[in-house]
Amino acid sequence: MAKILTGAVALALTAPALAKPAAPIAAAVADKARPADDTARDAARKPAEMLAFAQIRPGMKIGELLPGTGYFSRLFARAVGPRGTVYAWLPGTGPSRMTERFDPILKAYPNVRLVRGDAIAAPEKLDMIWTSQNYHDLYLRGGNADATNKAAFAALKPGGTYLVVDHRGAAGTGTSEAGTLHRIDEAAVISGVLRAGFVMDDESMALRRVEDDHTLPVFKLHDATDQMVLRFRKPAG
Repeated sequence: MAKILTGAVALALTAPALAKPAAPIAAAVADKARPADDTARDAARKPAEMLAFAQIRPGMKIGELLPGTGYFSRLFARAVGPRGTVYAWLPGTGPSRMTERFDPILKAYPNVRLVRGDAIAAPEKLDMIWTSQNYHDLYLRGGNADATNKAAFAALKPGGTYLVVDHRGAAGTGTSEAGTLHRIDEAAVISGVLRAGFVMDDESMALRRVEDDHTLPVFKLHDATDQMVLRFRKPAG
């Protein structure tokens, strides 16, 4: 994995007003352009709850770190609408298997931009930084979670939000299982993000699954893992 976020991130918060965010979110989930592989995951990933918790609104500018196959990229693109933009960041440069997977997204959603390189950057200020099921990768070879968190804090306007969704590890394991079970202790995530200057804003229990005892690799459970959904905020003053 390429070195993660060693440079400054040009991100900040704007606050587009919208009285009824539920309708754009519902439209995003119901979007007919979403592939069957994505919609098949909806029951487990609960996209409507996730976008509502993230306070997604039309016109937002979103930076998505490590977007995977673009499950949330598509949802964000539809929910923010033509006045909004989604900057999906993948590490490294040049073509790769992941960039090839993103080609259909870029064609279907003209408000999605793919950003490559060792640091995420955008030509405009952004409302929110989001990462889902991949934050633990920042502790693997070449990753730098502290640099990522500091860059996010420096880039967000006061009041900006940082959303982290990831597979929960057993309490006390810290980051030790990031490369084995692909899990991370929630306390380790929180302490790392708070070190960068963020404050804890809220936590959703929508993906809490008590039947997961945190001992299996996530690839055996896929979306059925016990997952943390954490919203952090840069202080307003």
